[in-house]
Amino acid sequence: MRGSSIASGVAAGLVATIVLSPLMIVKAMIGLMPELNVIAMLTDIAGASSPIVGWAGHFLIGTVGWGALFALINPLLPGGTHWLKGIVFGLGAWLLMMLLVMPLADAGLFGMKLGIGAPVMMVVMHIIYGAVLGSVYGLERPHRVDPLHGSQMSDPS
Repeated sequence: MRGSSIASGVAAGLVATIVLSPLMIVKAMIGLMPELNVIAMLTDIAGASSPIVGWAGHFLIGTVGWGALFALINPLLPGGTHWLKGIVFGLGAWLLMMLLVMPLADAGLFGMKLGIGAPVMMVVMHIIYGAVLGSVYGLERPHRVDPLHGSQMSDPS
């Protein structure tokens, strides 16, 4: 069962990453916070010159990294529904990005070298990612969740 759970998490991570990616492109196209370019940051962190490396990293992290981790820790996450667990997970992923990736990209802790809009924009993106991740995971792994304790409940049927 654990293997299928991880596969479901990876599939959900892929869908969530696919949903998030056009939002990132539109953000760049309309000039909203051009200094916050995650693909360029990942490309630079990898020491590469091609944005293909940044996009590959983005999809690898969002699909395999976060997707598999979500599947593994889903039962431990608070929230009465998969989409809410996904949002909680997305907020945790955002926190790790603010504490690890932003400083590695020389954007400072919480990306504050880019201004207050950076952590705000990133939290919105991670909430969207998490909601989609949890929702798709819930479609793949349907079960009722106890809203008070976040634990799985037996199916009444």
